[in-house]
Amino acid sequence: MNKHHLLIVDDEVDMLNGLKRMIAKEFPGISVATAAGAKEALYYLEDNDAELALLDIQMPGMSGLELLEELTNHDPWITVVMMTGFGTIETAVEAIKLGAYDFITKPFDRELLTRTMSKALERSRLLRENYNLKQQVCDKQIATEFVGESEPMKRFQSNLQTVARSNYTALIRGESGTGKELAARAIHTLSKRSDKPLVMVNCPAIPEHLLESELFGHTRGSFTGATHDQNGLFADADGGTICLDEVGDIPIGLQAKLLRVLQEQEIKPLGASRTRKIDVRVIALTNLDLESMIADRQFREDLFYRLNVVTLTTPSLQEIKEDIPALVAHFSKKVACELDLPLKRFDERALAALCHRKWPGNVRELQNVIRRTVMFCPEEVITLEYLRGVEPPQPQGDKNSDMIMIDGELEPYKEAKERLVDSFTTEYIRTLLEKTGGNVSHAAEISQLSRVALQKIIKRHEINANDFRKS
Repeated sequence: MNKHHLLIVDDEVDMLNGLKRMIAKEFPGISVATAAGAKEALYYLEDNDAELALLDIQMPGMSGLELLEELTNHDPWITVVMMTGFGTIETAVEAIKLGAYDFITKPFDRELLTRTMSKALERSRLLRENYNLKQQVCDKQIATEFVGESEPMKRFQSNLQTVARSNYTALIRGESGTGKELAARAIHTLSKRSDKPLVMVNCPAIPEHLLESELFGHTRGSFTGATHDQNGLFADADGGTICLDEVGDIPIGLQAKLLRVLQEQEIKPLGASRTRKIDVRVIALTNLDLESMIADRQFREDLFYRLNVVTLTTPSLQEIKEDIPALVAHFSKKVACELDLPLKRFDERALAALCHRKWPGNVRELQNVIRRTVMFCPEEVITLEYLRGVEPPQPQGDKNSDMIMIDGELEPYKEAKERLVDSFTTEYIRTLLEKTGGNVSHAAEISQLSRVALQKIIKRHEINANDFRKS
């Protein structure tokens, strides 16, 4: 803003006009607007901004203290000075608690008013400068987390920052491993709620019979084992953001209650007789086809439209293949820093092999390959030959040649066979443990291997069954 914008709110028209003339004369750099009451002030702010506000406390309808709450909720950076002819200590303390910067009494001492306005202007300027610097830092952080110069990536980065500036409910869609959770964290960091809590909820990780209590809270005695009142995750996120990861896995019965929370911005803990108002921005993540789930009556259509106010789709690695060299360099540097290793680079043939691979696990899969390779490779230059030793299994394509060629080169029969058998075994065991939640006995039953034989295979391929156990 080139000019400071001040809004004066008072139900006395003569007072409004007098204050406007006085302030405009003392502070020519201020643009002054007036409103004859709280309703008129809120209507003005629908289309205009104000950095400062001068509010009368005693007004018919909505009081100045109530308007103060509305203004600070609308814009946490606004500087508010309260004014009243009834200057009691109690009123002043209440105003400061609610977010007012200062408090002056009528009739005004011109010198005191000028001094108070000068300090309020300086506070407003510092707040705005701090906010702008924070935005610049956050923008740089986003740029370093979402690496790439491809058109889909640049478009995604731009859309992410646009969504962050709004307060709307957001739905982030995309394949597994494309950075949906990272995008949710970025939206919160770039938003005006960044100094408030960000609560991440992995919906399928919470048992179905506990999910409602975890989300909305419960009162003592509301169910067996409820020995005390407990805030839910929505209450913990009050004023900030709650991120519902894998929202499509929320049971259909609980979806109606979530819909009500979105509609009314209030929660009702289990066992409670009253609802509680909350101010929470909801970001939902999913890799599921919610439209198909709606058709199959597995997901509520009305909830879908409540969540789908604004949508972001994280690009798959297939869409941003030209960014793979930049991603490889980024992850290599990151792993080296984390493990205090010398910086390592991939030679041209190894980099070309990474660029030509299929990546069903998207960026997460690529990152894991880079992490393993950089961690175990003793040399500073990672070659194609070394990469082959840690390369994850390739998905089968339309041509068998895709499985036995790397970077256009045909491998010797023995090496190709060993690599493919090893890749198949690793992929099979990981999928098996994923399906059984790390239960080796159940996995042995499904695979029709003895438990001892399966444990030997798991050990040989350096797989940890505990990694697949769900908390």
